[in-house]
Amino acid sequence: MKTLILSDSHGNTYNVRDALTKHPDAGQIIFLGDGERDFTYLGEEIGNRALTMVCGNCDFGSDLNEVELLKIENHLVYCTHGHKQYVKYGLDNLLKEAETVGASLVLYGHTHEQFTDYFDGMHIMNPGSINEYEYGIADITPQGIVLSKMTLYKY
Repeated sequence: MKTLILSDSHGNTYNVRDALTKHPDAGQIIFLGDGERDFTYLGEEIGNRALTMVCGNCDFGSDLNEVELLKIENHLVYCTHGHKQYVKYGLDNLLKEAETVGASLVLYGHTHEQFTDYFDGMHIMNPGSINEYEYGIADITPQGIVLSKMTLYKY
């Protein structure tokens, strides 16, 4: 399943809308925090696609969970913003948590820096900040996972 991964919109609904409309074939949308309210204005662009969101450190008053676990094509996907795992200081805490639950894909935001890696059986992605024109795509199939760092055209 093609999955659109966004994080850190910080009020920039224009960039979120742009990424959503560029990938209508993405059946799953994952938002990794810091802009929860931005999605209240994007119902038409989201359509009938599955949307999973987690709370970021700037989502004040949020009722969202800090961690979500998804099962996509027999892969367990660990989703978090990353501030509680102190990802700005390294990925050790994040990877320990993800390994504990048996995740094969680990998604986080917070740093505003795009990153992909594969470590100890886990694919890892930070899509960057959609506010800064960066996002990610994960093609998740029973055979495996392919991660792609994406950038919006800057007008």
